[in-house]
Amino acid sequence: MATEAAGGMDLGHAVVLLAAGVVAVPIFRRLGLGAVLGYLAAGVAIGPHGFTKELFGDPETIIHVAELGVVMFLFLIGLEMRPAKLWAMRRDIFGLGATQVLICGALLSGVAILFGLPPAAAVIGAMGFVLSSTAVIMKMMDDRGETAAPSGQRSVAILLLEDLSIIPLLALVAVLASLNPANAGAGPSDPWWQTLGIAAGAVALVFIAGKWLMNPIFGVLARSGAREVMTAAALLVVLGAAYLLDGAGLSMGMGAFLAGVMLSESTFRHQLEADVEPFRGILLGLFFLGVGMSLNLELVVLQWQLIIGGVLAFMAVKSIGIYAVARLFRANHRESLRRAALFAQGGEFAFVLFAEALRANVMTENDSSSMTAIVILSMALTPLVVILLERLLPKEKESMDGIEEASELHGRVLFVGFGRFAQVVSQPLLAKGIDVSIIEVDVEMIRAAGQFGFKVYYGDGTRLDVLHASGAHTAEAILVCVDKQEAADKIVELCKAEFPHAKLFVRAFDRGHAIRLINAGVDYQLREVLESAIVFGRRVLVDLGVEEEEADEIISEVRRRDEQRLEMQIAGGLRAGLTLMRGNIATTQPAPLIVPRKEAEALNKEAAEVIGED
Repeated sequence: MATEAAGGMDLGHAVVLLAAGVVAVPIFRRLGLGAVLGYLAAGVAIGPHGFTKELFGDPETIIHVAELGVVMFLFLIGLEMRPAKLWAMRRDIFGLGATQVLICGALLSGVAILFGLPPAAAVIGAMGFVLSSTAVIMKMMDDRGETAAPSGQRSVAILLLEDLSIIPLLALVAVLASLNPANAGAGPSDPWWQTLGIAAGAVALVFIAGKWLMNPIFGVLARSGAREVMTAAALLVVLGAAYLLDGAGLSMGMGAFLAGVMLSESTFRHQLEADVEPFRGILLGLFFLGVGMSLNLELVVLQWQLIIGGVLAFMAVKSIGIYAVARLFRANHRESLRRAALFAQGGEFAFVLFAEALRANVMTENDSSSMTAIVILSMALTPLVVILLERLLPKEKESMDGIEEASELHGRVLFVGFGRFAQVVSQPLLAKGIDVSIIEVDVEMIRAAGQFGFKVYYGDGTRLDVLHASGAHTAEAILVCVDKQEAADKIVELCKAEFPHAKLFVRAFDRGHAIRLINAGVDYQLREVLESAIVFGRRVLVDLGVEEEEADEIISEVRRRDEQRLEMQIAGGLRAGLTLMRGNIATTQPAPLIVPRKEAEALNKEAAEVIGED
């Protein structure tokens, strides 16, 4: 490997960084520990305090790598912080989120003071730990499909408030630095109000530039037709804002965050986001690699009692505070426990805050290193805590309050599943006065349908006893409208075997599912989006100037071709089956483009004869 110049990083080091992530992340993901832990572990292994000390012996290299990741990470966070999004979530953000930050900050400040930190350092250390890891929590919620759920949205609101909290906290560091007598020996210092005024002025300048300069400048660049210039301009804005705020006594990370916020309202936001988005993963990976490399293992070994005790104490106290706030805001016991486990760790913003506190002489190097180690270890423990909690908590039971189970129903038509598709299908039947029975397994769907006057019973249509209780044995028609193919196939199989008198109308998912249903002998099947797509296409033709008569002819031709393709695929399957039965695989011929209905019927007849011969 080529040697590096002092303070620099050569291509060999970049290769090592990428290789470490490529090796570690898949292993940790396979173990169920997540990509973040993989990057952290890889950073520890290749860092100056790891197993290969000679690779990255220069601390400046680590700082530069981590700083680049932090700056770009904060820019991407800011790019998603559109004012409209913040306003829509304002109650959870500024109510729930602010309460959690303030209460946990006060509790953890007390813990830090008990561990011997000076008051100013204790407050900054505690607030750094309060800011949970957005990357860790969002990734874990996304893996579990919880982001769009109400509990997930509340967690997102808390994360947004914590992300926004970095701005006043960085300003707080500057204020504490101006009040710190230890900084007096370094020369005359500006009064705290002047420091705060300069910082506020720099922030205002960034927002003014974003409001009145960014759109015109990016408009000129967009007309040039050079997309790479747009990307370069976005990076220039990020680095320029970072440099401006760094010069004003705040942080480069804060400048990048504000640059993202001001670009979030730009008309060119989506193009900029598309340009930067591919780099999100690798930049976050570099950030976490840098964080892992900054973990001082020698310090952890020398002060293991203090650091391990700090990790356990900070996580326990923060969890208690989070649980109490969640219950205060009327979250149930299970949601409160899960939120406490998810948010129990410190996060990536802590490293920005601790670095600024160290630079401003608010924290000593030993205190900053100890708190950094505590935060990193808490991030590493969080996935394990969540996994343990999931195993210990009993499975959540849905409340059946107000829900009736299917029993002794006698509708002329039985609906199995009552989502959007079935709700539309039911309207002409109800308008005619036909008596229907409806069963559904989704409790929330049953409650939502009840709000619109539908009487829906709880029942799993894949169970024979439920079908009997729902009146399938007396129904003239059974409408299978579930949204899962496997469930639909199972219900069709049961109905064909047990209720052959009933006509079967089934919602198909796609062409392959439709073919299975036809082969199963249902009376009618319809792909769920076929008719709506055809009507949609016809309207597009008419609005583009095509005469209605011609549009109708085109739609009829589309229908005819669709039916022919369906018959071709069915016939092709029969032909393949016949060939296999006769043992004549070598002479198999491809199916023609179009198979007429008569040929399909002939193939069916031929199949019956072959089966009879066998």
